[in-house]
Amino acid sequence: MKNKIWRIAGINFEHFHMGDLLRFAHEHKNAEIVGISDEQPGRMEEAVKKLKIPRDRVFTDYRKCMETAKPDIVILCPAASKHGEWTVRIAKYGVHIMVEKPFAGSLKEADLMIRAMKDKTLMINWPLQWIASHRKAFELVATGQIGEVLNVWHTGGNRGPLWHGADKDEKTAEQVAKEKPHSWFYKKSAGGGSLLDYLGYGTTLGTWYQGGRRPLEVTAIVDQPKGLEVDEHSIVVARYRHGLSKFETRWGTFTDPWTIQPQPKCGFIIHGTEGTISSYDYDKYVTVQTRKQPKPHKVAAPAPKAPNQNPVQYLIHCLDKGQPLHGPVSIRISRIGQEIVDAAVKSAKLKKAVKLGKAS
Repeated sequence: MKNKIWRIAGINFEHFHMGDLLRFAHEHKNAEIVGISDEQPGRMEEAVKKLKIPRDRVFTDYRKCMETAKPDIVILCPAASKHGEWTVRIAKYGVHIMVEKPFAGSLKEADLMIRAMKDKTLMINWPLQWIASHRKAFELVATGQIGEVLNVWHTGGNRGPLWHGADKDEKTAEQVAKEKPHSWFYKKSAGGGSLLDYLGYGTTLGTWYQGGRRPLEVTAIVDQPKGLEVDEHSIVVARYRHGLSKFETRWGTFTDPWTIQPQPKCGFIIHGTEGTISSYDYDKYVTVQTRKQPKPHKVAAPAPKAPNQNPVQYLIHCLDKGQPLHGPVSIRISRIGQEIVDAAVKSAKLKKAVKLGKAS
């Protein structure tokens, strides 16, 4: 039987990751980009030129895009605080949706998105899930190499969200300074700030590593940069029945981790009853300790194979096979990650620990 060609549209280019996601669609043999849409035409130009998207597939009205292109899958990249709004809008067309991280601006918004999708697939893309080192770390955890996971430490961030565009193309300090006053990343009302941008990485993959367990309470502290209404640095501690985990976010690392790892390194350290794993962003290995081999040693992390090389590939695979999503991109794991983020936002505001409610 001939494989289905999945019709994909990219709607709302507020998050620069849209260019990366469309490239994955462009390169997939069973996918076709049938339309893109953004209210600001200039934000689409880079993708149009790089991916050679025909002009008759470019729209400024998402409704016209949906009605003309008739996609099967829509990729959404709006500002964090608008994920719910845009998911509800597009869900009415009966399509599968991939939303670029974070899940939402709040747990209430995340639940609104879940309800809106009904019998269609909703996928939350966390780019770190596709990195070889972090996948290898999960494989070792899942096969019991370090016993029961007790603690997870995550350090996440980069020089700042405006320093790079699609395909990680670097920008100049002058370009960053010019964009900063107008960018949603630096607006509180739009869900800006390093905590909302990066904390979900740590809490969602941390939940994955800890087998879907939820913490009892969360304590968070954020910086208060002069002249900004959002944070650029946060430290969050989650207390579980089995131990403590720490998640740190930072805009303003000395270097970007995909070029030169800053200090402290961006990535994860996982501590279990029988050993430890350190898994840093973009490394081709993880470092492991076990009771049998307590001296830290490298374990190769080979490049992921299909269907786990990128989010578009994985989503199409699951839809073709009629399989549910697993891991950080799944609703179950992503929702717990969002619960922790919500508690952290509240804790930073109240300046005290916040308990999580009962599991839903």
